Amino acid sequence: MNLELQQFKADFYKALAHPMRIRILEVLCEGDKNVNEIQAIIGSEGSAVSQQLSVLRNKNVVYGSKEGTTVVYSLRDPLVKDLLQVTKQIFDNHLVGTISLLESMRASEQ
Repeated sequence: MNLELQQFKADFYKALAHPMRIRILEVLCEGDKNVNEIQAIIGSEGSAVSQQLSVLRNKNVVYGSKEGTTVVYSLRDPLVKDLLQVTKQIFDNHLVGTISLLESMRASEQ
């Protein structure tokens, strides 16, 4: 079981390992969107957005539901929003640490 969980985690993080996929997830955190809406928000070509949505869909991170002729995408699990928030907090902590280090280096040079 532990190996299966580790494989799930690795596959899940691989699905997130692209800046456009992260941006798409951030957009979907704000609510369900179709490809055209996502494309307009992130300012990218529809084919690129569709390709990245396909990766996220295949890894069960998002799902699409048909509304007429349009597919509307949603987060499969709302905890993805929390994960992105925690990731931002980790980045912010890293940034604060880097700024503190630079300030210490500047102070020791003077």
